[in-house]
Amino acid sequence: LLVLGYLFYLLLGAMVFQLLEKQAETHFRDQFQLEKLKFLQNYTCLDRQALEQFVQVLMEAWEKGVNPEGNSTNPSNWDFSNSFFFAGTVVTTIGYGNLSPSTVAGQIFCVFYALFGVPLNLAFLNQLGKGLNAHLITLERWVQKPVAIFLTTGTLLFLVFPPLVFSYVEGWSYGEGFYFTFITLSTIGFGDYVVGTNPNKHYIPVYRSLTAIWIVFGLAWLALVFNVGADLME
Repeated sequence: LLVLGYLFYLLLGAMVFQLLEKQAETHFRDQFQLEKLKFLQNYTCLDRQALEQFVQVLMEAWEKGVNPEGNSTNPSNWDFSNSFFFAGTVVTTIGYGNLSPSTVAGQIFCVFYALFGVPLNLAFLNQLGKGLNAHLITLERWVQKPVAIFLTTGTLLFLVFPPLVFSYVEGWSYGEGFYFTFITLSTIGFGDYVVGTNPNKHYIPVYRSLTAIWIVFGLAWLALVFNVGADLME
């Protein structure tokens, strides 16, 4: 029954995502092709092959973590603050995908760093979860519904208030900030929204480091919530 339910949930998700996203994707694809045709008409010195080559250069730059917007004065993706944030996405298995090591030495180090870092992160989150559970037990002595308070407080601290900050700093809508918050704390990490990557904005140096710390505590809280949900389903 559990297997059938799991497969049904995946099939349901596939159908809904296809229904919601396929038409929009077709529209964006047609719009992009139209923009390329307009570009070629405006700049007759270029041919289609030259344009496709330039598009390929842009795609390769994006895959290497270089934002095509802006210029060479953009902040480095590998300064200490950004490297600290990246290290956090490795050990937490979020893996946004917008940035990755490009050197062979960096890739090999990343493998071994994750090999030891992921278990270390799990052990840390486990102990952090035990600490939160201990506080829940203490809270139970004073109030009758500690779980409700735990869920409410955590929701405010990790899901409701952070999108307000991200919306202000990044220029996102609240919905986009909330989407980023949940996708990050659930370790899904699509990489379509990542903090501190807009070349047109000036961020304080510790912005991404503070975000990484928020992620760690948010992971521990949401992991407990997911565990409760899993227990209820079982």
